[in-house]
Amino acid sequence: MIHLTFTRFELLRTVRSRRFIVLSLAFPLGLYFLIAAPSRGVTDLAGTGLPAPLYFMTGMAAFGAIAASLSSGVRIAGDRAAGWTRQLRLTPLPPRAYLCSKIITSYAMALLTIALLFAAGVALGVQLPASAWLRMTLLMIVGLVPFAALGIVLGHVLSTDAIGPAMGGLTSLLAMLAGAWFPLGHGVLAAVAQWLPSYWLVQASRVALGGTGWPTQGWLVVALWSVALAVLARYAYRRDTRRG
Repeated sequence: MIHLTFTRFELLRTVRSRRFIVLSLAFPLGLYFLIAAPSRGVTDLAGTGLPAPLYFMTGMAAFGAIAASLSSGVRIAGDRAAGWTRQLRLTPLPPRAYLCSKIITSYAMALLTIALLFAAGVALGVQLPASAWLRMTLLMIVGLVPFAALGIVLGHVLSTDAIGPAMGGLTSLLAMLAGAWFPLGHGVLAAVAQWLPSYWLVQASRVALGGTGWPTQGWLVVALWSVALAVLARYAYRRDTRRG
């Protein structure tokens, strides 16, 4: 019961955060309409085979979902600075429940961001079969695993003053390298981007072309980053606990 109560508290605290509303909801939504609306009639964006509203819909959804996933780090850093995590260690709340509540909250907020961007896409004429919407959403959910772990890492290694700029800059960089703002083509940048998990979040949109989603490389990249960042998150948490 205490696990559910704490998770509910985390969800309410996040929804009330103006930082979350701006970075994860308002900004990507406004940017989507700004970029996609003028090109809503483009049916093959830069040779991708995808309509512009669909491509930018997943791009902005990826941007907002990454920001939502990393936002757990902001809350963890704030908890550490206020001594809240130290106090929680004196309560019956297990450390695993604390971390799970952060992950559940970041996922819930990421799904909210994705749902809003999908609704915006429909408003600009995106039409897909129900099965394609489902596959695209499931791929993005899987693709967010490494970012949920990264949020925990950042929260335990950065101060409250440093994590805000770090999260904003990292989110923008990952979105740019993923091709969220524009298709990357087939150059060096595209070759490098394919080894980043953010790239495959945007590539989830390719289910609209009738494919099953990611190729083997996509699954491999997401899996490797997920394992590596999960191990790093565990180490960062344990190190921070020993210091406390």
